[in-house]
Amino acid sequence: MANRESMDNKFGRKALQVQDAQKRILAYATRLETETVPLEEVQGRYLAENIAAPHPIPAFNRSGMDGYAVIAADTENCREGGIVWLKVVDNIPCGSVPSGTIIPGTAARIMTGAQVPEGADAVVMLEATEIRELDGIPHVGIRKPIASGRNVTPQGLEISEGETVLSAGRKIAAGDIAVLATFGISGVPVIRRPKVGVFATGSELLDVKEPLQPGKIRNSNTPMLEALVRETGGEPVMLGAIADDLDLARSKVQMALETYDLVITTGGVSVGDYDIMGDLVREEAGDMLFNKVTMRPGSVTTAAVRGGKMLLALSGNPGACFVGFQLFAHPVITNMQGSAEPFLPEWTVILGADYSKVNNYTRFVRACLEVRDGSVYAYPAVNDESSAMVTIKDSDCLMIVPPEERGLTAGTKVQVIKLP
Repeated sequence: MANRESMDNKFGRKALQVQDAQKRILAYATRLETETVPLEEVQGRYLAENIAAPHPIPAFNRSGMDGYAVIAADTENCREGGIVWLKVVDNIPCGSVPSGTIIPGTAARIMTGAQVPEGADAVVMLEATEIRELDGIPHVGIRKPIASGRNVTPQGLEISEGETVLSAGRKIAAGDIAVLATFGISGVPVIRRPKVGVFATGSELLDVKEPLQPGKIRNSNTPMLEALVRETGGEPVMLGAIADDLDLARSKVQMALETYDLVITTGGVSVGDYDIMGDLVREEAGDMLFNKVTMRPGSVTTAAVRGGKMLLALSGNPGACFVGFQLFAHPVITNMQGSAEPFLPEWTVILGADYSKVNNYTRFVRACLEVRDGSVYAYPAVNDESSAMVTIKDSDCLMIVPPEERGLTAGTKVQVIKLP
């Protein structure tokens, strides 16, 4: 403990709670500009403004079935067991406009979804009618009375004109696209996607195409971060890996901050002799937001602001890099897009297996969810060390283990962060 405290003092580290660190970075994750995007390209984008209905839905009284549009009062005599005959004066296919008004003693043949003519207030289903001709004019016979409004969807039942149907900050999905198309909105106002510069540090890193060499590892973090940035709605710009050279890192970071909306690095934020990102963000050229967080894995996650742009330095350990992205980069990128809900959702679930590891910091454990007998269970990864990479692929949530917990037993209710 004393050794860790001396390291913290040497490197100017003062640990923040996760929520406090998140508040600090969100203050700089300002919403980007609005742009108009074609309807066919808006899936997954965030609305820049409220969308109000330019007209009601349905836009007219709509028939709910195939049959005959009638005046309900004309069918009251059917109560005495008789049949009422009404003259058929119109035929209204779906998409057509009625040719006239229905008056007492008349009816109109109508199809499902077609506009109900003026005067009619009900539709009798086709199967409940019979047809005959009187003096060469078709008449429809009705044997049962029908209530006013039956089988008619009234104008504005779903949406009234002027009603807000989609709110700013909403992530657009298939149902939203259907609404936009219904109202003829072919160009949709959305927030621009943030451009995110991503690079790794470390002389030990090999490109994915290079053969394995003694003492080296392939760079798995930046391909993972590229996918995570895309998944979160950003546009990743891959800047490669740089060796452990402070001057080179300084120039690359400065160039990236001048060019992109956000810069994410992985590696070099610990307290080793070659952890150059830790040295870089301690320089006085910008504002240090934090360089230690009370979390495992990824306590060395660091954030700084240079020239109004944010630099987020994640751990080089794959597990810690993944967790750090979800807790910090995800809300920053979504907030830049104007998301109404920048943070990932939290669920209360049941712990599916004992978890015995304890820690002085809050632990975010990779876990997988399973639905059993109508309840949701979380099963922690067997190996959730910060350096572990393989368990990332099997995780769909992060289980939150507070520092006061000295081991959890199966059946306990726990909080999880649901991953995308």
